Formats: sequence, C-alpha cells, structure tokens
Amino acid sequence: MKFNLLHKYVIIGMFFLGALIMYFYSMQTVTTFPRKHWNFQSIDTMKYSRDRAREMFSDPKYANQVEVQVSNIANTGASYMAIDTPYDDEFKPVLALWVRTARKHNLRIWFRGNFAGWEQWFGYAQIDQKTHTEKTQAFIRKNASLFEDGDIFSACPECENGQHLATGNINEVIAYRRFLISNYQASKAAFKEINKNVASNFYSMNLDVAKAVMDQNTTRALDGMVVIDHYVKSPQELAQDVVNIAQLTGGNVVVGEMGAPIPDIHGPMTNEQQKKWLLDSLLLLSSIDSLKGVNYWVNRDGSTALWNDDNSPKPAVEIIKQFYGGE
Repeated sequence: MKFNLLHKYVIIGMFFLGALIMYFYSMQTVTTFPRKHWNFQSIDTMKYSRDRAREMFSDPKYANQVEVQVSNIANTGASYMAIDTPYDDEFKPVLALWVRTARKHNLRIWFRGNFAGWEQWFGYAQIDQKTHTEKTQAFIRKNASLFEDGDIFSACPECENGQHLATGNINEVIAYRRFLISNYQASKAAFKEINKNVASNFYSMNLDVAKAVMDQNTTRALDGMVVIDHYVKSPQELAQDVVNIAQLTGGNVVVGEMGAPIPDIHGPMTNEQQKKWLLDSLLLLSSIDSLKGVNYWVNRDGSTALWNDDNSPKPAVEIIKQFYGGE
C-alpha cells in the first residue's frame, strides 16, 4: 500500500515537472528575442519616393504601389516612415500622395527629402547655403498642412554631399557647423510660426563627417541630436560606432540609415544571411541607452530591400516586426 501511494506521487510529480518544462520551452520558442520599442522606429522609401518621383506623372500604377508599400511598412509596427521626395514645387503632388497614404495608415513621417538643386537631382541647378536656408523656411511656411505634431523634418539629409565637405580642413568644418546651426534655427522658427511641433534637428550625416563636425558645442546647438547614416560589415562594429559617437558628442543618437547587404561592404548575402545580420544588429543596438531610434534603409528596390519587387516580404521582415512590435 505504501509502495503504491509513493508510486502514485512520483507519477504525479513527474507529470507536473514535464508540464512545467514544456511551458518554459514553449515560452522560449514563442519569444525568441525581445521586442524593443524605440522612440523612433522607421523604414525608408527612398528608392520609390525620391528616385521614381517623376514616374508618378506617367505611371498609372504608381499610386497603387504607394498604398501597398505604406501598408506593408505600417504592418511591421513602425512608428515612422521616411519619405524622401524633393521639396521643390514640381514634386509637391508626389509628396502629398505619400503623406496622405502614411496618415491613412497612422504613421508619423520623417521628411528626408531636400531641394533638388542641393545635389543637382533631376537636372536642377546647384543652390548655395543661403538659398537653401531661405527655401527651407518658405517651404515650411507654405506647406503647413503637410505636417502634424510628432513628425520629423530634415531640411538637408547627408548635407555634406552637396558641399563636398573636406573634413580635414578646419575652416570648412567651422563654416559647415555654422550653416547647420543657422539652417536649424530657421526651420525651428518656421515650425513655431505655423504652430506645429515638428523636430527639425535630424541632420543625418556619414560617421566620418559626424566625428569631424559634431563637437559637443555643435551638438548642443542642434538640441542634442546626432543622426548617422552608417553601413558597416559587422553588427558589432555598428553598435560600437553608435556608442562611440554618443560619447564623443555628448548627444543622443539615431541611426538614420542602416541595412544589409551593401555589396561593396557585406558582399553577397542570402535572404537568411540578411535576416541573421539584422537580428544580430538590432539585438546589440537595443541595449544602447543613448540610441533613440533606427531607420532601416530601404523598403524596396535596393540591395538591402526588405520586400521583393512583387512586394512579398523577405525573411528579414519578421525581424523588423519582432523589434518594432508588428503582428
């Protein structure tokens, strides 16, 4: 009798122990890695919203493509979408289409366009710093309806590309700092005039430029924000560079562009290798307190694309969803 009772208790104990093990195993497999909600989590649309901007006027399928792409981005849990359409009047209908579609899908917008003349896009004539700042203020004042509170506006992403800045020339660096600060003050004042709470201090730049330009005084003048567009081979290097630039500048950091593969940097990657690279990168980045957000470049049509040409998702989209909070 005693043996049978003991045997019964052993069986019951083993049953509950097995159930407990299975529970923890199932939890581990469901939540393989943690979700991280940055203040700013975005996906960039440059290849379509900028590079193909003129196609809207001749391609009847352009608007449908915008709808599909924006819907896909929204489903990842992204809080922002980066739109790179130029700010010139010619492209206003294109920009308005992207903005309307983003609002429909409850996305805030990071405006990452520029005036086409800054880098002479689409055959536009070169403009200088003074003209750029004047045009920036005029654009904001004239287009108040495009903006909503919480949006982000970059007057000049990777501004160094239109200036051919020599980072080893201290006089050029000092002049460039003055331009960025003046441009920011002008855009900030314009948003105050139209009564919109839009951040306009996201001047993304390559890491070597940030190291030369963003000293602590300049960082403070830009209200403590440093934005780097950064492509490197390893996730470890990416994360360490973010830590280093935060320490150097004393500011908060946003990764304005990141992605893989860039053929000259990463070489060829399979879809599974891209997924693994992105997982490793976001896991490391998610542990950095000074990092306030990331913008994955790009959604479609580039080597780093998250979606195929038919808008079907690559495996890396699942990683974005895990970290951005999508379903």
